[in-house]
Amino acid sequence: MTKRDYYEILGVPRSASAEEIKKAYRQLALKNHPDRNPGDREAEARFKEAAEAYEVLRDAEKRRMYDQYGHEGLQGTGFRGFSNFDDIFSSFSDIFGEVFGFSSGMRSQRRRPARGADLRYNASITLEEAYRGTEIELKVPKVETCDRCQGTGAEPGTSPEPCGICGGRGQVYRTQGFFTISSTCAHCRGTGQVIPKPCKVCRGSGTITREKKLKVKIPAGVDTGATMRISGEGEAGDLGGPPGDLYVFIEVKPHETFVRQGDDLFLEITVPFVQAALGATIKIPTLEGPEVDLDLKPGTQPGDIYTIRDKGMKRLRAGGHGSLNVGVKVKIPRKLNKEQEELLRRFAEISQETVKKPSRTKKLFNF
Repeated sequence: MTKRDYYEILGVPRSASAEEIKKAYRQLALKNHPDRNPGDREAEARFKEAAEAYEVLRDAEKRRMYDQYGHEGLQGTGFRGFSNFDDIFSSFSDIFGEVFGFSSGMRSQRRRPARGADLRYNASITLEEAYRGTEIELKVPKVETCDRCQGTGAEPGTSPEPCGICGGRGQVYRTQGFFTISSTCAHCRGTGQVIPKPCKVCRGSGTITREKKLKVKIPAGVDTGATMRISGEGEAGDLGGPPGDLYVFIEVKPHETFVRQGDDLFLEITVPFVQAALGATIKIPTLEGPEVDLDLKPGTQPGDIYTIRDKGMKRLRAGGHGSLNVGVKVKIPRKLNKEQEELLRRFAEISQETVKKPSRTKKLFNF
């Protein structure tokens, strides 16, 4: 079954701000809430559909992936949608607190295992490394599940116990008129559990922070702004939930010789005016190492560009390489000896061009 567009579901344009998206979801959640539409399957479907759309569009990274690649772009983000209402209520407790200001008392607000946060790492590489591809080592400080307690927060041989204050629900309730108002249990902080004997390593948190070394292969042809996702290398999940992902953002450093534009490279060379006028074969450097021959045509002008095919950057998706474009600057000599001057004056005479008369005090002159 083809999924509807998330912006269409919420009724907002693609340029909508985060606040506009939140407002639109709040209205749909209020309209289609299951407590207001008991037994209405269509309302339940719209309620879940809106929650899925909001979950993606409220997250800047998920929204960027969706805008660029559509629903397929979310396959690697760890997002799987919602399996039941409790998942929705726990994920958007701030929204439902704003909308209703109370809990029905029928749904437990106890904290559940949650996916860990994603991490970002900025990697800077040279243009040569981008041309050939490379492998880099990352040192990433990350929160991981405690090895000693396996994320439970309790010393080995013991286990967390249900909170005696909230009865394991994570919420305490009081009745006011027709409504039952809930609040987070202060004793267990909403987990529904207490740890009589906390783990000695993580002190009951279930997680520890350590620096982890990762080797990441950078493919040939990457450019500044490219993003690589490493699944499961983000921070550990809460209460035993799955880990987040690590996103590596690539920056390619400027090169002293070559300028990159997409898959093409640009190089500027300076040649003597004689070679520009008469033509010549000159050596041109390349990123792959060996120099290549470039045939200058007679009459080459300053600003002319020669294109050498397949000597640019590797194309990531299309295959092959871009071009190396060589821009020409012509060097005019500042001084001439007597013979050079005589030859040029003879050339001017043949060409019927007017030039400055020779100086009487100097045999050499400046152009």
